[in-house]
Amino acid sequence: MARIHARKKGKSGSKKPKRTGPVEWVTYSREEVEEFVVNLAKAGNTKSKIGLILRDQYGIPSVRDITGKSITQTLKENKLEKDLPEDLRNLIRRAFVLREHLSKHKKDIHNKHGLLLIESRIKRLVKYYKAEKRLPESWIYDPEKTR
Repeated sequence: MARIHARKKGKSGSKKPKRTGPVEWVTYSREEVEEFVVNLAKAGNTKSKIGLILRDQYGIPSVRDITGKSITQTLKENKLEKDLPEDLRNLIRRAFVLREHLSKHKKDIHNKHGLLLIESRIKRLVKYYKAEKRLPESWIYDPEKTR
């Protein structure tokens, strides 16, 4: 498949090996891993950051293989999920930083075009999340009010 805004094909990435259960060398139990996820979320980490910390510091390659559910499902059960999905929040943050840059550098036409591309991604994601009922129908992206 081609990239969204570039007219060229993307690079293929590596795939995780298919596993039916947890790897043998992980010594943590299901309850311990869920406790790690909950504690890291309470510390203010995002879902992707939690996965990186568990991989790098605790040697847990996949939370789903050990617990049978994803980090998102674990956070939903413990009522720790954020109001905005992480990918949408990151795009809004990028658009905010780019708007600040453009307020200082008004003739930067390349970044103006980049802002248009980011905001179109935001609008597509909002449409998807509204269809999936992860955002309320009344939620509107307003670049002037976001911070």
